[in-house]
Amino acid sequence: MAQEIKFGTDGWRGIIADDFTFDNVRRVAGAIASYVSKFEDAKRGVFVGYDTRFASQRAAQAVADVIATAGIPVKLANDYTPTPAVSYAVKANAAAAGVMVTSSHNPWNWNGVKLKGKFGGSATPAIMKKVEEELRTGATPQGEKAAIEEADLRTPYIAAVCRFADLDLIGKAKFKIAVDSMYGSGRGILAGIFRNRGVQHVAIRQEVNPLFPGINPEPIEPHIALLQQSVLAEKCDAGLATDGDADRIGAVAEDGSFVDSHKIFCVLLRWLLERKKWSGDVVRAFNTTRMLDRIAAKHGRKLYETQIGFKYTADLMMEHDILIGGEESGGIGYSRFLPERDGVLNCLLLANVMAEEGKPLGQLVADLQREFGPHYYGRRDLHIAEEIKQNAIQRARAENTQTLGRYRVLKKENLDGIKFFLDAPTNGNGAEAWILFRASGTEPLLRVYAEAASSELVTEILTAAEGFVKSGD
Repeated sequence: MAQEIKFGTDGWRGIIADDFTFDNVRRVAGAIASYVSKFEDAKRGVFVGYDTRFASQRAAQAVADVIATAGIPVKLANDYTPTPAVSYAVKANAAAAGVMVTSSHNPWNWNGVKLKGKFGGSATPAIMKKVEEELRTGATPQGEKAAIEEADLRTPYIAAVCRFADLDLIGKAKFKIAVDSMYGSGRGILAGIFRNRGVQHVAIRQEVNPLFPGINPEPIEPHIALLQQSVLAEKCDAGLATDGDADRIGAVAEDGSFVDSHKIFCVLLRWLLERKKWSGDVVRAFNTTRMLDRIAAKHGRKLYETQIGFKYTADLMMEHDILIGGEESGGIGYSRFLPERDGVLNCLLLANVMAEEGKPLGQLVADLQREFGPHYYGRRDLHIAEEIKQNAIQRARAENTQTLGRYRVLKKENLDGIKFFLDAPTNGNGAEAWILFRASGTEPLLRVYAEAASSELVTEILTAAEGFVKSGD
């Protein structure tokens, strides 16, 4: 019997040689080919890209072969490519779809396949559902074999992101920036852009190493420790990181402290509203900071809250006038560029904000905390047995769960996982405390997210939540 393949928040991922096998890659490609072939624009072809992981390039070739065998032309990347570069190529060339072989931020022994819609963003939930139906039937369409052509997806994409940010201003600002591609497919891109514009910079982890030695290619602590050290050692004004497939951003302030994606999102939103005065509303995922709600309210913009996964944000971007949308994991996108998260673009825009405000990154974050109240965030990934995970979710949902640690549960929300709002102190006008329990859509773990008005409070709430999960009663 064929191995079961499940699609998570953004495509399919599996452990290399266990779930992620060439047979399974071909099955997924067959389902995608079958879905695409039902549309008239199938003849416009599919772009296929790949990251720096083990077997990514060969798996991308296998995907291309299956799709071309279905009679659909393929443009196959000629080098390691950021996921948003595939999405950009799809939209810019009016292609039928895009496929990216990547496992994003997962550990080295994972790989996967992401599907991009013809609009240049994560395939929507409705599209994913149809592809899953094709997969269940074992569809592998055969047609007159179409051409597979190699294509440079990086150069047009780099030109596009450079047009979107004010690189002249960044060049004049004289800030020094450390850039970290975490051995991923963003390698050389930011460093190349900064070098061409005379921006002082230090580049680390630009080489290809599919073992991602000592880290997961996820731009959060502890994986960005080398970037933090580099910022301090080289006296940089900020450190900017992209993940394994360069669709997410992470950052470090001038004092070496980690700047989480929530603060990055808030810095960018405030700048877009106050400096750029761009139109549109705001989308955030269920596990992101509510500081965004305060910024949007101040400027009279509507805020939409979605389930976790950028496909839900992309869906809204195509239905409404959305200025910016983002998620906890560092994925942020702009309707006027692509309905897609983009780590490289966000690194450039963050440098743009620093240049326009004349302030290093840490000062921009401090300004936010002063105006909108102290907001602190934390996350713990609990690798636990499936029965403990399910038991914890069930108990969190139960009506008789009225406290967590020493705090009362004021209310619960269940848009995606279970969120408790707690009666913890707000330290004046700081964040209302909340904790979210959610089973990962891509990995065997339970994630616990928290926000509160101080970092000590966040730690206390996360520790109480971990105790709750593991207590079993």
